[in-house]
Amino acid sequence: MTGSTNSSLLERPGLPEDLRWLAEKYPREIWQGHANIHGVAKMWLQRHDMFRELGGMLSGGIGDYREGRLTAPDFARWFTPRLNHFLGNLDGHHNVEDYQYFPVFAKAEPRLKRGFDILDADHHAIHEGLERNAEAANAFIRTLQESEDKQRFAADAYADENSRLIAMLTRHLADEEDLIIPLILDRGDRALEID
Repeated sequence: MTGSTNSSLLERPGLPEDLRWLAEKYPREIWQGHANIHGVAKMWLQRHDMFRELGGMLSGGIGDYREGRLTAPDFARWFTPRLNHFLGNLDGHHNVEDYQYFPVFAKAEPRLKRGFDILDADHHAIHEGLERNAEAANAFIRTLQESEDKQRFAADAYADENSRLIAMLTRHLADEEDLIIPLILDRGDRALEID
């Protein structure tokens, strides 16, 4: 995908109005009390919350290093497994959505197909962001044996990539939830053949 996809994801204020009719019928405030929240919908929200939490941890960790609260070796030991977990799980989650869930949901409600196309394009943009994030992280890790100036420069570069990825992910997760959770609440896991 192109950089314009990345910027459109970063600039998008939410789903287009014509795709929000189920979100208006089932606003976020009622999700937790709805009978169909259990099962796939609850799992989906939990996975998304995990990605938000991990993204926040990574942002906080790089901030701690940049502010001198963590030494370079301590930061590297803390950072590497969390980053790998975050990137690997996010990529796997998107693959399951693209190849298993999105086709089922689009077939169940053809009026939302364009929304799933938007989410699929988001996944491509986020994947590019994941790759840039991993490259910047690896470049930073390589500087840990070098001068403090090189470490700081690489840490700043990683922090910029991480901020961009988290911003894209934050917008995407909210839009995905606004499209999918109301559909599941409306139809239920069994009717959608996802239980």
